[in-house]
Amino acid sequence: MKLKDKVAIVTGGAGGIGKEISLRLAEEGANVVIFDIEETLAKKVVKEIEKKGKKVFAFKVNIGNYQEVLKAVKEVIDKFGRIDILINNAGITRDNLLLRMKEEEWDLVLKVNLKGVFNCLKAVVRIMMKQKYGRIVNISSVVGLKGNAGQVNYAASKAGIIGVTKSLAKELAPRGITVNAIAPGFIEGTPMTEKLEEREKEKFLRQIPLGRAGKPREVANLVFYLVGEEASYITGEVIRIDGGMAI
Repeated sequence: MKLKDKVAIVTGGAGGIGKEISLRLAEEGANVVIFDIEETLAKKVVKEIEKKGKKVFAFKVNIGNYQEVLKAVKEVIDKFGRIDILINNAGITRDNLLLRMKEEEWDLVLKVNLKGVFNCLKAVVRIMMKQKYGRIVNISSVVGLKGNAGQVNYAASKAGIIGVTKSLAKELAPRGITVNAIAPGFIEGTPMTEKLEEREKEKFLRQIPLGRAGKPREVANLVFYLVGEEASYITGEVIRIDGGMAI
């Protein structure tokens, strides 16, 4: 177990990619803490991980609210005394063409997807700096790299995460903290892809050279690599996991 006794926070850790990340880190011995607005789903993940004999805790947190994030982080510190890993995974979509997009659709996506990352980083980074150790992985998207019609709000938030990642990597490297981003492509079994009509799914699959959708577990495996010692010399990178979609 390569992450034995490490303390990991996973935002949006109750479903889709976040759930698989939570499971993967727990399997490797980490004490997993889930931050998620979906309390019922989070409790199910907690039970699933506990059945495997691993430690896991869940907090109902709206990451768009800094005070909620700060309160939850303080509870984690009270319980464990440290935070080693932060996975900023939580995200939402409110898709629409720009001319039809409501201001609240723009604001909500940026509040959760980008400000939420800022809030979690702000609450956790000082702790990691004192430890002189930390592993941060921000979940972006290929949409943040190449854009997508009908998703200007989502694309802006995910492109923003890439800018945050590269800038923060430079700030934190002297303290032994790595900051990287992952840009998933079309990943099956997530709330964002499951709501697509079959015709839309087929359209995406035709853009993927490997000819299939990715699996949440494959993203989780990449996260595990980046938070492990094998990746200790990697920082400020954006790694696509998209089957070649954005080539």
